[in-house]
Amino acid sequence: MPSATYQSRISPLDSSSIRLPGSEIADIRFADGTLQVRFSRAFIIKTMTGSAEKTLWWQAGELILEGAELLAPLPEATARSGSEPAFICDGGDIDENVYTYRDMIPIPLESRGLCRCDLALRDSDQRIRAQGETIHLAMEETPHYIEHIRPDDN
Repeated sequence: MPSATYQSRISPLDSSSIRLPGSEIADIRFADGTLQVRFSRAFIIKTMTGSAEKTLWWQAGELILEGAELLAPLPEATARSGSEPAFICDGGDIDENVYTYRDMIPIPLESRGLCRCDLALRDSDQRIRAQGETIHLAMEETPHYIEHIRPDDN
């Protein structure tokens, strides 16, 4: 009987991840062995255990790779109007030790060890490619709701 009581107190588990394709990148910086990829609008998919529906949100944040070395030159942004992002991510891989996250970044993300970032940019053959010793995701403020995603919407 104690396990039934314990089970009733467990709330559903939520999971969140950034959907890389379409996420907006405002800035990319590399200095003193630290790569910072600043998302002005990272698109987040939230799921709840037991529910077929998901929700779509957006939030600003940074992907930070420390002890990093660039594996390719950083892309250069073209001139855009003030409200347009510098780049649109077109997907890619985030490697964290033995795990590879394709076209997504789990939230939260904080890891030490062999870390790698290889992101494609829309309408460009340039990529954001680096490897490092630590990787983490620093999200800012609160997420902003966009819409529900129903199973037949996929």
